[in-house]
Amino acid sequence: MTSDSLVSLWPAAGVRAHAGNLELRWIDDGLALELARLAARGVHDPERMPFNFPWTRGSAEEVSRNVLTYHWSNRANVGPAKLALEYAVLVDGVVVGSQGASGSEWPILRSVETGSWLGLEHHGRGIGTRMRALMLHLLFDGLEAAEVTSTAFDDNPASNAVSLKTGYEPAGAVRVVREGVAATQIRYRMTRQRWDEVRDRNAGYLGAPVRLEGAAELRDFLGATAEARS
Repeated sequence: MTSDSLVSLWPAAGVRAHAGNLELRWIDDGLALELARLAARGVHDPERMPFNFPWTRGSAEEVSRNVLTYHWSNRANVGPAKLALEYAVLVDGVVVGSQGASGSEWPILRSVETGSWLGLEHHGRGIGTRMRALMLHLLFDGLEAAEVTSTAFDDNPASNAVSLKTGYEPAGAVRVVREGVAATQIRYRMTRQRWDEVRDRNAGYLGAPVRLEGAAELRDFLGATAEARS
């Protein structure tokens, strides 16, 4: 099967988002392997756990397998009822992390929650803000999302800062279990109206025009009710 025929059957595979040297690209087997190798070299300070599910614990081989199985299992979950978009983040053609968004009942709700990670070696370069900004352009301008949410543990200042910097608004907190201990997660929310207010701010973070490929085809594939589009 050629790549063109894959995209015609599975439009999510044809989505690309670009802004200068930054790109979001559908995760094929080659990119999944690059992400697995990147994660094996470290994603965060081992004394902390920024994720609900501690997939970064274990040997390098175990972490790599966790990345592969996660992306393989999510590939089929791109549809109106269940939506899991996962894209590799590339800077100057080099894989630096992953940016995703997931939700359910897209035609009615058009709401997703963003999630991401960067290889430890790429922290501190402002990439986290840029990749979130590019994903927001894809979700709101490309797919016509109505709402995008995000969460971060209260002891993860970098993730909280990215949400606030890109314009999400605080939406409360919740206590959850993290590695057997109670922890507090901060919730954030961005509506379509809020996005219209902060779009230019996010374009400034990207520093180059945004170019989206395949978003219209994916939007049509997912569908939306007349009520949801209003």
